[in-house]
Amino acid sequence: MPLYLAYKQNHILSPQQLRKLSEHKYSCFSASLLDPLLQPWWNWLVAQTPLWLAPNLITIVGLILNIVTTLILICSFKSAIDRQSDSIICHPNYNLPFQQYRRFISKTQSQQLYSPNGVEPPPRWTCFLCALGLFIYQSLDSIDGKQARRTNTSSPLGELFDHGCDSISTIFVALSACISCQLGHYPNWLFFQCFCAIALFYCAHWQTYVSGTMRFGRIDVTEAQFSIIAIHLVSAALGPEIWLTKVGIGNIELWAGPAVTTIVCGVLSLTYVFSVVVAGGVGKNGSTVAGTSVLSPSIPLTLVVLPALIIAQKSPENIFTEHASVYILAFGMVAAKITNKLVIAHMTKAEMEYLDWSLLGPALLFLNQYFNCIIPEIWLLWFALAWGTQDLLRYCSQVCLEICQHLRIDLFRIPYSPKSLSTPSSTSATTSVGSQSNFGADKNGGASHRKSKSKAH
Repeated sequence: MPLYLAYKQNHILSPQQLRKLSEHKYSCFSASLLDPLLQPWWNWLVAQTPLWLAPNLITIVGLILNIVTTLILICSFKSAIDRQSDSIICHPNYNLPFQQYRRFISKTQSQQLYSPNGVEPPPRWTCFLCALGLFIYQSLDSIDGKQARRTNTSSPLGELFDHGCDSISTIFVALSACISCQLGHYPNWLFFQCFCAIALFYCAHWQTYVSGTMRFGRIDVTEAQFSIIAIHLVSAALGPEIWLTKVGIGNIELWAGPAVTTIVCGVLSLTYVFSVVVAGGVGKNGSTVAGTSVLSPSIPLTLVVLPALIIAQKSPENIFTEHASVYILAFGMVAAKITNKLVIAHMTKAEMEYLDWSLLGPALLFLNQYFNCIIPEIWLLWFALAWGTQDLLRYCSQVCLEICQHLRIDLFRIPYSPKSLSTPSSTSATTSVGSQSNFGADKNGGASHRKSKSKAH
């Protein structure tokens, strides 16, 4: 088959995968510390949500807000401009003509429109905006399942759409936290923190592919999100430079606190994930839900993380150090694509493909270094970001359309009038959502601290 036709395939999901998807049941185990405490807020919020608002629309709105606020954080470094201009104006021996001053400001603004390396501290208001955007996303992401049950529109597509949005959000949340903590001054730590978040999210779905059950620990995604919100609020109140303050014995900078916490929580999480993997899956002879090796999902993850590390370390142009934000986003889109493929493989009980078209960008960067960078690396990096983004959007949109056609549902619209939702049964269901007990319920309303099997939205 020609390469173009292989990329531009008519159908991504086979009839057998669609049939398996229709039979999929959501299985979740949650032991989160914060979820029970946040249930009253989530229940109140979903009770205020109009019945005509589709659950997937709630999810995508939260994701867009999260992405926009993060991009504002990356692209707004006005304080750096102010410091440079103030240093010239306030210098006692400096007499700068007005026209030269205007040219200087214009040139500085064009060079400092965004911080490609994450070194320049962002304005405080952008950190607050990121905290607000993440809180809104977390809240909306927590009520989409409740809204689906409330409107009787639960479907496997809702679970897939929710995890797909989370895979994209993970990239932007991790990057925004690193910039807010001023980790651009320490590129190796920035690389570790961002790819650690990406790998942990992938591994969570890896163990789901093996065991058939999504598991949330006591300190998991909700706790991580609120920790990052706290980081943004500290940066907004005291300035991002506060994280570079040296304290205690050895003059340890404050950013080391969140960094060490990430390492400890990451090790605990990975220990649990690999204990599930080593114990064997629910498939035949301890295989995955698809009957494949429990170690097979490690291959796509390795094909993303290992080239990212090699390219960053071997780059003669210091491509990661100089353009950390673009680098993380470019490889993050590839990681989001393979994570979505892993989720689909779990829900359709199918074998996961190892190679993917999204790896084209990293492959070109790798080959370019092999041939002594005949093309400027920054050109290929921007190409990798553009290619990975369009490939992810193309893949996700086509999968959603195929599932919508198979299940005969709409993606962002409830296919009946709000009046039909005002029946006594639906009213009682709405009341039960609003008055649900806080104890023993996960963020989507399912049972926690025990295994629950119910359809996701």
